[in-house]
Amino acid sequence: MGPIYSLEDFLDMVRRRIVLILGVIFLGGLASVGIALMQAHEYESSEVIQIVQPMIDDDLARTTVQGSSARRLQLIEQQLMARSTILGIMDKYGLYRNLPGLTTSQKIVLFRESVVIEGVAAAREGFSDDGTISVLTITARMATPELAQAIASELGERTIELSNRDRINVARETLAFFDARERALTDELVSLEDQIAAYRLENNIALPDSVEFRRDEIAAINSELLNIARERIRIERAMELATKTERPATAERMREDFREDLATLAAQSNLLSERKTELEAVIQTSPEIERQLGAYERQLALMQEELEQIAERRTAAELGFRLEAERQAERLTVLEEAALPDYPVTRSRKRLVLLGVVASTMLALGLAFLRELRNPVIRSAAQMERELGITPAVSVPVFDPKKEHRRAARAGSSASA
Repeated sequence: MGPIYSLEDFLDMVRRRIVLILGVIFLGGLASVGIALMQAHEYESSEVIQIVQPMIDDDLARTTVQGSSARRLQLIEQQLMARSTILGIMDKYGLYRNLPGLTTSQKIVLFRESVVIEGVAAAREGFSDDGTISVLTITARMATPELAQAIASELGERTIELSNRDRINVARETLAFFDARERALTDELVSLEDQIAAYRLENNIALPDSVEFRRDEIAAINSELLNIARERIRIERAMELATKTERPATAERMREDFREDLATLAAQSNLLSERKTELEAVIQTSPEIERQLGAYERQLALMQEELEQIAERRTAAELGFRLEAERQAERLTVLEEAALPDYPVTRSRKRLVLLGVVASTMLALGLAFLRELRNPVIRSAAQMERELGITPAVSVPVFDPKKEHRRAARAGSSASA
């Protein structure tokens, strides 16, 4: 017994529990007003940054900064949200000075929650996703419109500055690496050429390009030795002939001349034989020298090839550095500057109070209904007929002597007046 089945039952419950209902609504309204007054308004401002593609096609002049723009912007976002960067921005704009109870770490967390960085992917070419970002939006939520605009603009400027600095640093370091590598290879090449020259100087007579010449010289010496042998045979026969045909005195004189000629030929033969022996010894050592020089030549060729490749890459790195320095490669530009917000993004205080009053009213009615359920009393003839199926013959209203006395007093005072 006691549930609400009709509008009359509901209105009757409200009349009986009006004090409870009004009290709960009053207290809920006061709490709503207090919460609304304690709530601080927050404002949002956004700066939109566009990623502009290179002005010169990559096929004509390729930059040395590789990787997708999404990865680079992710690294920039990590740098922006770093502890040192946030502390610098907080000191610059005096953020959260009105919250002395918060620690530095809590303030940093609060700042990170107040800033949102979102990227919009560029349109795909075909079915591949190259990770290119076309637009970057930086949104800051702060206590005042001026702070929201200033923080969004500050983060936008820092993003562009970090992007330019990182790209130029990468291009500069790439150029420095290839430049240093080219100088090192040049020094190594010069050192190797000096080693080859010293080796050639040390083994001058055994150079591979002079082996054939030495062999020709040995052939000439052999021919000359053969001529000397023939000449000796001729002189010896002439001596024998002079001994047989000439007078003893004349023959002796002729033999003396022939002996001098033979001595001369013997000296020439000895000299040529010694030279031949030296040349043959030199030729015997030439294969080892040829192998060593061949190793030198191969090493020299490899170093020259590597030097050519490094020189080409250094030229490309220098071109990439110029593109970055002159901002002809991919760059960030402000597409839409952070504007001063006109209205707060938090809930209106009036709306918050109204919602609190509505919630308090619902709570008050709920409490009143619970009180009715805890005290299920039949209060009208309609309730008796509905609950028990009995139609009462007479319905006697509740008689309260105190209320009747007050009503009679009010009636007497009005009559005397």
